[in-house]
Amino acid sequence: IIKLYSKGVTTRETADLIEKMYGSHYSPAQVSNISKQMIPKVEAYHKRKLSDKFFCVYLDAAYVSLRRETFEREAVYIAIGIKPNGHKEVIDYCIAPNENI
Repeated sequence: IIKLYSKGVTTRETADLIEKMYGSHYSPAQVSNISKQMIPKVEAYHKRKLSDKFFCVYLDAAYVSLRRETFEREAVYIAIGIKPNGHKEVIDYCIAPNENI
């Protein structure tokens, strides 16, 4: 449910898909409530302590389609760190209407 919602599928469409695929009925309100459970997890991710030092940090923006009041493409700023052992980690991200914030 969360994956469908994050891809911009409406709560009504998600409920219909779940019922067709699994035979379980979820109302659009239930789908919305399940999706809202992710908010604390996302907030905790943004506030977490970084696990290690980074050898290099890359900053970039990518446009993705996001559903808010409307369904529009918005810039997602991404910070990716490379640790001394070569492991890559998404340090954080933020969403903005365009790349010129």
